[in-house]
Amino acid sequence: LIIQPMDAVTLIYHRRSGITHIVAEPTPQILAAMGRDAMTLDEVTQQLSREFDLGDEGEALAIVEDRLADLADLGLVVSHS
Repeated sequence: LIIQPMDAVTLIYHRRSGITHIVAEPTPQILAAMGRDAMTLDEVTQQLSREFDLGDEGEALAIVEDRLADLADLGLVVSHS
């Protein structure tokens, strides 16, 4: 992935597909929190909760789960659910 912040949005070029995605927060933050490591939903949520106010644990899990599903639909992350 090539990630380029552009003011309020971020461009993400996915080399494998040749597609550039335009995303907003919290997508770039989720990708940054994950790095190149395989992480569980709980691990990603805990990492992001240390940096951002995501609400209570249940709300935070729901937010991150929804965004990870979106990223999986775009082919930017792999889901093993």
